[in-house]
Amino acid sequence: MENPFINNHNSSQVSLNQFFARIYGIVGIGVAVSALTSFLTINVFWEVAQNLVQRAGFGMLVIWFLPLILIFPMQNAAMKNKPTALPMFIGFSVMMGFMMSFTIAAYTASDVTLAFVSTAGMFFGLSVYGRTTKRDLSGMGRAMMGMLIGLIIAGVINIFLRSPMVVFVSSIISVLVFSGLIAWDNQKIEQIYRQNNGNVSNGWAVSMALSLYLDFINLFLSLLRIFGIMGSSRD
Repeated sequence: MENPFINNHNSSQVSLNQFFARIYGIVGIGVAVSALTSFLTINVFWEVAQNLVQRAGFGMLVIWFLPLILIFPMQNAAMKNKPTALPMFIGFSVMMGFMMSFTIAAYTASDVTLAFVSTAGMFFGLSVYGRTTKRDLSGMGRAMMGMLIGLIIAGVINIFLRSPMVVFVSSIISVLVFSGLIAWDNQKIEQIYRQNNGNVSNGWAVSMALSLYLDFINLFLSLLRIFGIMGSSRD
């Protein structure tokens, strides 16, 4: 059976630090593109965005789920080391930024800033831990993925319940889940590098960058909800 971690198609040998730098560079581009898109949507095109939502109606559900659908062809393009993988990732980041703008607009600038700074700090610390720990995090990673499925189901149910308590508890659990996934994904990067003997393609970099990007964005949104709820309770 072919090892899914091994893919030497159009790959070139690089150092482990170069592989990490390539991945983090792509993650940084994705986060920056999403942040810029959200900023422009809220501060420049907000009226246009609101009109789009009102006119689209149920069509917004398609737009909302489109990034989730695009993950699969994007990962497929990355695994086949296609040159379209990176442009697809950037386009995905734009769509995520647009969607996040509707969430971010509901919070104060201080809550958004605090959530982003906290996310960046946690991401850095957990990345270092995942890269340096001698402990095998694969079991924890699988557990986190199981919990993530539960969170998605709870989120769908809460669309109808509209319970603030469910949102708060789910957000706390989400912080734990995505914190674990950040550490695990960083450990997987080295595993992929070792199993490919350093012959890692750009596709692998895009694939792992997508995972870390999603970890970062979801951790940010979870912290933002927590800070927002805590801020409201103090008012």
